[in-house]
Amino acid sequence: MAERLTILIAARDEEGSIGSTIGALLDQFPDTDVIVADDGSRDRTAEEAEAAGARVLRLPRRGKGQALTVAERAAPEGALLLCDADLSGDLRPLLTGDADLAVAAFAERQGGGFGLVKRTAAALVRAGSGRELREPLSGQRTLSAAARRACFPVAAGFGCDLRMTYDALRENLTVEEIELALRHRPTGRDLRGFIHRARQLRDILLAFGPSAINHRGLRLPLVGWIVGAVDPQVAPVAALGLVDDLLAGPERGVVAHLQARRSTGVLKLVGIPLVGLVATRSIRGALLVGLAANALNQLDTKPGRALKAYTLAALPLRAPLRPAVMLAPYDLREMAMLGDSGSNALGAMLGLSSVKRFTGQGQWLAIGALATLNLLGELTSVGGAIERTPVLRDVDAAGRQA
Repeated sequence: MAERLTILIAARDEEGSIGSTIGALLDQFPDTDVIVADDGSRDRTAEEAEAAGARVLRLPRRGKGQALTVAERAAPEGALLLCDADLSGDLRPLLTGDADLAVAAFAERQGGGFGLVKRTAAALVRAGSGRELREPLSGQRTLSAAARRACFPVAAGFGCDLRMTYDALRENLTVEEIELALRHRPTGRDLRGFIHRARQLRDILLAFGPSAINHRGLRLPLVGWIVGAVDPQVAPVAALGLVDDLLAGPERGVVAHLQARRSTGVLKLVGIPLVGLVATRSIRGALLVGLAANALNQLDTKPGRALKAYTLAALPLRAPLRPAVMLAPYDLREMAMLGDSGSNALGAMLGLSSVKRFTGQGQWLAIGALATLNLLGELTSVGGAIERTPVLRDVDAAGRQA
């Protein structure tokens, strides 16, 4: 691999090993830049990495995949070498072949559990590509410039390595596993080890589900469909939103969708009020569900914004709070996204609760208020208005990472 090489390391609380890892890498690759994405460490990881000669990006805690994505954007063009912060061993053989993606396979097993996560990871790649992998979860790998373009931004959390391999195979790039004598700190069969593997399993499953790019350029799993699972009454709305998440075109706003005629937005404009009509057997109910779903969706432009608006409206309407409580930590920390699936479904829940709480006149007043909010969203940026208003700006930013 003759391309210019940059080494990327995502690290969290690795002050005891990061210095020696970087020192060994610089001995093996003396003319290479090392970029460490410090993923919210609570110890001296960043200081130790800088002292060892790395460039450090200090980040809030988001996850391994998110940290690597930020580090990749800071790297110059060319090939990449990715490795874990607690690694020891020679990685130079990864650069000797012509593979677009070369992955290190450990010559000797290092700790581990009962193999469930590893077997699940291998099965996901096998089902999608037909390729059998020996080390589907290895974080030690080199990417050519072509593989870099195909794989970044990478999937969130611990799902990044597996999805990276799958994306390279899907683009018909050459993927090779190379057995190396490497060592790292193993996870054992104790509580801490099982918690770590549970998070791995969660992340690799989400990595193969629907995802989208957020405002920061991070690739995050779309988890708004959970709202439909919690409340089956709005499951059709969540499904319509998911279709829009996955298949939406460039149209934005009701007018643009109507002009396009055949778009996922038009499907929602028709389908969501229909769900409200079936659920309430009322034109007012259909309007409340449709308008509330679209109004909340207009707010889903920054982490936590739609969930906060939902919670503020849900308290007086006595709408269910459990979905918002479940999703808020992941949305605010940019570990996952609501997407149209979640914001539309939550809005529909507010609409259905409005039907139960308000009388006929109250329902018409709510319809008028929601119609006004929808119209304002068509004419101006609601998010921009929030950010220009001091009190709203403070509430909106609360809990969100910088």
